[in-house]
This record gives sequence, structure tokens and C-alpha cells, in this order.
Amino acid sequence: MIYTDKVMENFNNPQNMGVVENANAAYTVGSPECGDIMEMTMRIENDVIEDIKFRTFGCAAAIASSSMATQMLKGKSVADALKMTNDDVIKALGGLPAQKIHCSVLAEEAIKGAIENYKKG
Repeated sequence: MIYTDKVMENFNNPQNMGVVENANAAYTVGSPECGDIMEMTMRIENDVIEDIKFRTFGCAAAIASSSMATQMLKGKSVADALKMTNDDVIKALGGLPAQKIHCSVLAEEAIKGAIENYKKG
């Protein structure tokens, strides 16, 4: 399986890994088909994602997708975050192999789930 340089960069040197202190949004999602588990935590203030971090147990594509998604959303509005799709993550990574597309879907689901939990209060 061949990954792009951007995928390998985000896998080997992931950004925003860990758990946000004083998080007010969180969500964990897993994929039974491959065993990947992704947790996103955020601190949202005035509808802006002030901080976002992830913890992912999974393959290179899952870790790279998590890393890239958090980089794309830090400092963005909740409205912008809700517009982000897995395709945006794939493009930012320079592509993913077809069998690894679900990893970018997990990132989208984790982000939208965390925001949904935030809105519930």
C-alpha cells in the first residue's frame, strides 16, 4: 500500500495528539471493519474551536486523518467544522488508498459527534 508524503508526515509526526484540557466537546467513534478507534476532544468558545486534539488507535491512515482534520479545524467556527467532509481531509492528505477511505470518514464522524454533544450542553 502506498501512502502520500502528506499521509506519512502526519502519521510519523502527528499534530494535536492527546486530550484537550477543559474540553467541552468530545466524541469517540470506532470502525468494526478494521478496529480503528478515534477520540476527538475540543474546547469551543463563542462558537469557535479554540483547541482540538485526538487520540487514535489504528492504522497510519486513521492517525494521519485525525491529525490533518484537527489541523484544518483549530481556530475555525463550529459552522465551518460542520461543513468539513471526509473528502476535504482526503484532499488535504493528497489522497488515500480506496480501502482506507473509511479512516477519513471516522474523522468526520468524530468531529460532528463532538460538536453535536457540545450543542446538547
